[in-house]
Amino acid sequence: MKISQEALKSLAMEAVMIPQEEMLEIGRKRKNLYIGIPRETSFQENRVALVPDAVALLVSNGHRVLVETNAGKASNFSDNEYSEAGAQIAYDTAEVYKADIIMKVAPPSSEEIALMQPRQTLISALQLSVQPKDTLKKLMSKKITAIAWEHIRDEEGIFPVVRSMGEIAGTASILIAAEYLSKTNNGKGMIMGGVAGISPTEVVILGAGTVGEYATRSALGLGAIVKVFDSSLYRLRRLQNDLGVRLNTSILQPRALEKSLKTADVVIGAIRAKGGRTPCVVSETMVDNMREGTVLIDVSIDQGGCFETSRVTTHTNPVFDRNGVIHYCVPNIPSRVPRTASIALSNIFGPLMIAIGDKGGSDKLIRSDLGFRAGVYILNGTLTNPILGEAFGLPYKDIDLLSAGL
Repeated sequence: MKISQEALKSLAMEAVMIPQEEMLEIGRKRKNLYIGIPRETSFQENRVALVPDAVALLVSNGHRVLVETNAGKASNFSDNEYSEAGAQIAYDTAEVYKADIIMKVAPPSSEEIALMQPRQTLISALQLSVQPKDTLKKLMSKKITAIAWEHIRDEEGIFPVVRSMGEIAGTASILIAAEYLSKTNNGKGMIMGGVAGISPTEVVILGAGTVGEYATRSALGLGAIVKVFDSSLYRLRRLQNDLGVRLNTSILQPRALEKSLKTADVVIGAIRAKGGRTPCVVSETMVDNMREGTVLIDVSIDQGGCFETSRVTTHTNPVFDRNGVIHYCVPNIPSRVPRTASIALSNIFGPLMIAIGDKGGSDKLIRSDLGFRAGVYILNGTLTNPILGEAFGLPYKDIDLLSAGL
C-alpha cells in the first residue's frame, strides 16, 4: 500500500512527540589523591616540588597532601605555611612514603626507594646520565609507575619543566656573570651592560635554545653587546623573530668564534645535547687567548660542558681561575634561586595533579594524555624507556601498547 507524503510527515511528527528515554552523559569517576612531598636529600638540591599555594589548590579540590617537615625550608617556605594551606606535616620520613603519589625534584636514592610502597606513582627528575641500574631494578621490583618530569610534554609538544628551568638558568647566568665582573668578587670591576659614554660589556652566548634566549634577553636588557652562536641557522632565525630585534648572530665556526672570544667580557655556554655529552666547542687554546678577567658560565656542565677547561664546581665553591679567566661550572643553576624555581615547578605540577584526580588516577591520564605518557619510564614495574633498556641491558616494552590495557 502506497503511503502519501503527508501521511509520512504525520507519522514522523507523532514519533517526535512520543516521550524518549533521557540520554545522560556518563561522567568520569573522579579520584581524590594522596600526595607525599618528602624533604630533598640530594646534594645542594634546594627546590621543593609543590609550594604552599599549590598545596592549597589541591586541598581545596579534595586531595590530601602530606609534607615532610622542613621540605620547603631551603626555598624559604615554612611548615606553618604548608599547614595553613591545608597540608599535613609529617615528622617521620617513612610516613611520607606511604602516600599514593610521591612528588620529588631529584631522583630517589636507594634509601628512599626502600621506603616506597608497592604500586606507588613517583614523579621526579630522571637524569639519565646519573641513573644507576640498581635504582631502576628496585623501582621495577616494587611495581612502581615512575614518571620523569623533564620528559612530560604539554598540548603544544613543549617540555614545560625543561623550558621553565631553562628560562631561570638563562636569566640567572647573566646575573651571575655580573657578580663576577664586579670588584667585590675579584673581577674586572665592570658593570654588566653599559652607561653613557662607556663602551658596553661584550657577551658571547653559545646556543640559541631556551637558556640562550633568556640569557640574551637579560644581557640586552642591561645594555650589553650580544653575539649568539649556534650550529643551526633555523634556531638563530627563530631567536631573532622571538626577540623582535636584529641580533649579532653566527654559525658555530671555529675562526669566527675564536675572534669573538678574544674581545668578550662574558661567555655563556648554553649548548644542549639531545642525547649523550654536550659537544666541546671552546678549546683550551681559545680559553688561554681570552682576556684576563673574562667570565665563563658553563650552563651545559651537567652534560659534560662546552668548554674544554670546564670542571664541575658547587654552589659553595662555584668558581675557579685559569690563567685569569674565571670559570663558573655549577650544575643545577635553578637551585641557586630555589624559591623562584619551586614556584615555577608548582605552576606545572599543581594543574597536573588536578588533571590526574579529574581523570581518576595516574593510569587513566597516562592512557588518555600523550604528553603525560611521554614522561613514563616505568609503568607498574615494567620498563618502557628504550634508551634506559638499551643502556643497561634491561627488557622493556612499548608504552603505547601497555597503556592501551590500563
